[in-house]
Amino acid sequence: MVDKNRLKIATIKTTKQMVKIIPLILGIIFLISLVIVSINKQDYTILFTHNIMTDPVVGAMLGSIMAGNPVTSYIIGGELLKQGISLMAVTAFIVAWITVGALQLPYEMMVLGKKYAIIRNIIAFVSSILVAVITVSIMVIIQ
Repeated sequence: MVDKNRLKIATIKTTKQMVKIIPLILGIIFLISLVIVSINKQDYTILFTHNIMTDPVVGAMLGSIMAGNPVTSYIIGGELLKQGISLMAVTAFIVAWITVGALQLPYEMMVLGKKYAIIRNIIAFVSSILVAVITVSIMVIIQ
């Protein structure tokens, strides 16, 4: 059976927490939008030098900063590929875009705890580079 008093208390606590979190979520969304709009697509070609060692790292760093949703990352990834940026860099960018989220780190630390949020983001960053290398390696073998 559900204790109605405990349910009421939990609902009140959850509502208060959500009210605290909404301004942070809105701030993160605005900050991400500002970063995305402020960088021209042509500037990406300067960052990516077709170096097999640095391009995935640069892609993962940009994806970490410009975090967003998967659908948007596919569109941006397609545009980056059209501009001649390597598949490895674009793959690292997309994976980091979805999994890392440096701009959301303060919010994540507040909600999930500082240690967990930092470790999760570091693992996601390194994993985005590894996924890019493995994906492109498999693509080379298949072709």
